[in-house]
Amino acid sequence: MDSSTTATRFPMNYLLPRLSELFFLALFIGVVMLGPRIFNNDGDLGRHITIGNYIIDNRTIPTEDIFSHTMAGERLTPHEWLAQVAFALAHRLLGLDGVVLFSALLIATTFTICYRQCRHRSGLILVSLGFGVLAAATASLHWLARPHLFTLLFVVLWVGVLERIRRGETQRWYMLPVLMLFWANTHGAFIAGFVIWGIYLVGEMGQTWLNPGRDRSPSAGKAVESRDSIAIERSFAPGFKSYLAGGLVSLAVTSLNPAGLHLWATTFGFLRSRYLVSHTVEYMPPNFHNISTWPFMLMIVLSLLLLGFKSGSKSASTQVSVVHILLLSAWTAMGLYSARNIPIYALLVAPILAEILGNNLRVGLKSRWFVQFNRRLSTVEASLRGGVWLILGVIFITLALMGGARLDYDKQGNGYDPAVFPVEAVDWLEGNPPEGNGFNYFPWGGYLLYRSWPERTVFIDGQTDFYGEALTRQYEQAITLSGDWEVILDQYQVEWVIMPTGSALVRALSSDTNWGVVYQDPTAAIFIKRQPQRSGFIFFRTLIDAKIADKHG
Repeated sequence: MDSSTTATRFPMNYLLPRLSELFFLALFIGVVMLGPRIFNNDGDLGRHITIGNYIIDNRTIPTEDIFSHTMAGERLTPHEWLAQVAFALAHRLLGLDGVVLFSALLIATTFTICYRQCRHRSGLILVSLGFGVLAAATASLHWLARPHLFTLLFVVLWVGVLERIRRGETQRWYMLPVLMLFWANTHGAFIAGFVIWGIYLVGEMGQTWLNPGRDRSPSAGKAVESRDSIAIERSFAPGFKSYLAGGLVSLAVTSLNPAGLHLWATTFGFLRSRYLVSHTVEYMPPNFHNISTWPFMLMIVLSLLLLGFKSGSKSASTQVSVVHILLLSAWTAMGLYSARNIPIYALLVAPILAEILGNNLRVGLKSRWFVQFNRRLSTVEASLRGGVWLILGVIFITLALMGGARLDYDKQGNGYDPAVFPVEAVDWLEGNPPEGNGFNYFPWGGYLLYRSWPERTVFIDGQTDFYGEALTRQYEQAITLSGDWEVILDQYQVEWVIMPTGSALVRALSSDTNWGVVYQDPTAAIFIKRQPQRSGFIFFRTLIDAKIADKHG
């Protein structure tokens, strides 16, 4: 090849994008276009930003509650503090646009890594691309601007290290505790890492027990019969020891957080409460009548089909490892038990299914044309360096948002929806600050902190693992008007209430002479407790009632 040809190809190798870059950009742009949906469908973002801002401003991590009046001074486990700082920094840079951009980067990075794992394990680009898209679609039902996005990233990195150790491609077990150090300070679902680690540990022991005369390393692409069982034991020992060392050191580093070992007690305390778990929507089983769960159902069906076709094959290269069978079975069960587990299921199962399908296609005579096509595509991909379009795409989207462009599907911009959150009601509160403790709608707690803290604290917010079962039951008693619900408001010295306009509590307070409505719109109503000793209150109430009547005709 002459120098002119090389000079011509050199810029093209960098200017032409690879499939992984196109996959990343498609996901990144897709999440940006979702925009407001990733924080309007959940009320927790406001609390995370508020706590993150507190940490940045005060250079300290709160270990006692300063955000509610019901639990003030109680021990607080900041198990998401690092993620909260990240969201707060994104918000400081570009407001809610920054939060959307940051979430899009996390999601696109996570599932691009998943796609690359599919490709590494299947060897087929188109198969990997299909399962990468399916994994993203399956997990999209829980794409929210929350710290759990970090858990998804850590899951795919964590299993990548474990899988490379299993295949004999690396013995760098120390990467596991490095990942866990950040994971345990980012999100409480770090426990999922130990569940996955345990499955790998048990699966490898099971693989050795079931196939004592077979070299267990699949990196060569086929099983190799061993002539010496001692050699097998020696080949197994390094991997087993790496798993054990990585897991035990990772367990130790979880104590390196602001709450120490109490981090575990908080997480398990929540999971042990059947009341709290059953009253948290994301912990409920998936509803397959909802279209968002259909990709999950498709992945389950594909699992059954691929394992069924595999069972009729006697080829060693198509056999599925015990580790992968255990991973697939365990996380299918957990995904069916709780929709919250579905994104983790997608990240773990997609590479397994891609590998099974890839192995079967390679041994099938009728699929050789497909394999040859993928081989040619891989050759072209290997010649590309890429990177340009990925960087330019992210920069372009960022500059567009900075310039005020509305890139979401509805062209409304990245803001809180007044039909979902009490945007106008809090505007009124800021101009007419009430005295004393308040009682708020549970899903609005994070938003109220975002808008009103530290001037006003909340009764409760979405951090149910902190507020616990007792207070949550009291909250439920008050909003459902059960038993002596008025006693709950008196117990916590509640002086004002903000609740959805059509709620039962609003209807009850409207007919209660001890309470008076001072603001109401289609989303929220605000009540203030009448105090006879306040002079001029009747005249004040008359003016407020007249304003409300004028506003709503």
